[in-house]
Amino acid sequence: MVNQTATTATAIAAAAAAALSAALPANAADPIPGSQAVKNVVLVHGAFADGSGWKGVYDNLTKRGYRVTIVQNPLTSLGDDVAATRRALERQDGPAILVGHSWGGTVITEAGIDAKVAGLVYVSALSPDAGETTAQQYEGFAPTSEFVIETTKDGFGYVSPEKFKAGFAHDVSDADVALMRDSQVPINMSAFGTKLENAAWRTKPSWAVIATEDKAFDQAMLIHMAERINAKITKVSASHALFMTQPKIVADTIDQAAKAVSAKNR
Repeated sequence: MVNQTATTATAIAAAAAAALSAALPANAADPIPGSQAVKNVVLVHGAFADGSGWKGVYDNLTKRGYRVTIVQNPLTSLGDDVAATRRALERQDGPAILVGHSWGGTVITEAGIDAKVAGLVYVSALSPDAGETTAQQYEGFAPTSEFVIETTKDGFGYVSPEKFKAGFAHDVSDADVALMRDSQVPINMSAFGTKLENAAWRTKPSWAVIATEDKAFDQAMLIHMAERINAKITKVSASHALFMTQPKIVADTIDQAAKAVSAKNR
């Protein structure tokens, strides 16, 4: 009788688990197929931050089976950041999706001509053309009063501590915002005046994730840049820190890019 009861209980539990599984949506982090050609992802952070902000995206993608590399930009010049990204690309064992947030978009636009780059993903990111500077992208668009940069005597910029939460990460907890604010990596402001030599988006397929509550850029500017590069656009309700606060949306877009270029190159 005890054995029969245990067996019945086990059967009921199994049936309940099966029913629950059927009711739930498919796992967004299902493993990528072994036949997929693009399995590498290189993530490039923007100004005032470092690579640790990509942790949520990293965790999501690695669970799917992607090999993810995070670039640590020195933020001392465009050339230095591009060089750091190229070093990361050299270490890839096959084609890769190159991803940039904010200033990182400028970096991947220049570095993305690398033969290993199969596609580009812009995460609320800048995308100048060859011969243009990053600063030129702001011309003709509304100023961002809540995103205030303070410049040091030697020409490096920080986001104003008083404006950091409102301008950079209003949807991040106060504790996490404090850490982000106090661990800022300043950028050499002269980098914004450096002309690009190449524009990878002219020859590589592009995707864009745009934060609709981004206070670092005018929304019209983000849409204009994404449309100009013919990117496939995804919008998400988030702050400029969407690379941290919306890791699933960002990872899903990267996954879509990898699958699309893999299918195209079969």
